[in-house]
Amino acid sequence: MSTDEISKAIDAHAAWKQKLRHAIDTGECESTPERVKMDNNCAFGKWLYDRIDEKAKSSEFYDITVALHANFHKSAGHILELALSGEKNQARSLMGLDSDFTRYSGQLTRKLKEWQAAL
Repeated sequence: MSTDEISKAIDAHAAWKQKLRHAIDTGECESTPERVKMDNNCAFGKWLYDRIDEKAKSSEFYDITVALHANFHKSAGHILELALSGEKNQARSLMGLDSDFTRYSGQLTRKLKEWQAAL
């Protein structure tokens, strides 16, 4: 288990907030909603599913991290779908403080930091 992988994941997922805001503002994105919804497509997801060691998979943090990561991606993909179809106000509202996206993002970041601290 690498604390570096977790740090990279936290940074990359935080960067998606900016990418989604840009997509809402411009109606453009280098990715597609379908790809964003896939939680095994980003670098962290590939590591989480394919490259993580078996000891880390048995960690108390693994299953909840997988679930939170999947929820983050589904929510981000839905927001991107709305942004690319011109539904800017609805996409913005789904990124608001009380939104599922914000909740999943915060929970994922907290869980990753807890996992990192436990290593």
